[in-house]
Amino acid sequence: MANTAERFAFATFDVLQSERIAGPRYSYWKSVFQTFFKRKTAIFWLALLLSLTLMSFIQPLVSGYDPAVAPNINTPSTWYQKPSADHWFGTDDRGNDLWDVVWSGTRMSLSIAFIAAAINIGVGILVGAVWGYSKRLDPILLALYNIISNVPAILRSMMLMYIFGRGFWQMVMAMTITGWLGIAFFIRTQVMIIRDREYNLASRCLGTPLKRMVSRNILPFMVSVIATLVYQEIPGLINTETVLSYLGIGLPSTYPSLGRMIDVYWSFVDTYPHMIVFPGSVMGLVTISFYVVGQLFADASDPRTHR
Repeated sequence: MANTAERFAFATFDVLQSERIAGPRYSYWKSVFQTFFKRKTAIFWLALLLSLTLMSFIQPLVSGYDPAVAPNINTPSTWYQKPSADHWFGTDDRGNDLWDVVWSGTRMSLSIAFIAAAINIGVGILVGAVWGYSKRLDPILLALYNIISNVPAILRSMMLMYIFGRGFWQMVMAMTITGWLGIAFFIRTQVMIIRDREYNLASRCLGTPLKRMVSRNILPFMVSVIATLVYQEIPGLINTETVLSYLGIGLPSTYPSLGRMIDVYWSFVDTYPHMIVFPGSVMGLVTISFYVVGQLFADASDPRTHR
């Protein structure tokens, strides 16, 4: 009979090998984008949104259109031209090529919406995350929210525009001074749902700082919620700019925007409908694209949709 050493071999223990996971590595963001791009609808609307956005920022640079420079209005032959090979969107009552005017106005509206949305969402998320976790700030901010939210957002923006005056940065200020508060309240509610889960209670007992609790334990679980806020905020701000400019209290005439175009060209809706159809169509496509892409990305960022 062979001895024990010849019949058996002692297994070695490797600490690094014992920590390896046999299953495939999981990447959250990789899974998010895989889920998002599996849908042909998402690819179509994302391509349309990127095309419209790039067109609105590149085309005005190429055309050289300057709304501050008055066109030659002494040539009636260039007025009110219908869409053609030379003027794809036609011309307006001053002889401007609507193709240039529409994309310049779209750039202005998107610029205002992007800047205001970045401020509202950034401030709203930070304040809302701390608000939902801090019991000291909760009654103060809740009282402020209850007072301001009783006034409709469009009326708040109108009052602030009357105070600040008409202009690009004045409109951004009017949209952001109180615009972040509703987002902060929404984030506060979501944080209150997450903060009392077991892992957060354990981290609190271990003395984890508030900043780390918010940035590591709470906000990463709200990616889909934040994506939903983004796709709702940007189209909402575009609509706000359009309403304010249409009412004549938004941007001045030297700042072309979709709202200004609708305000100026609305009187020609019966006689020259192309002057309203094209700005309205571009605004509708931009708004719908943001809504659809945002909703699909929010669904893709939900871990429950991953396999």
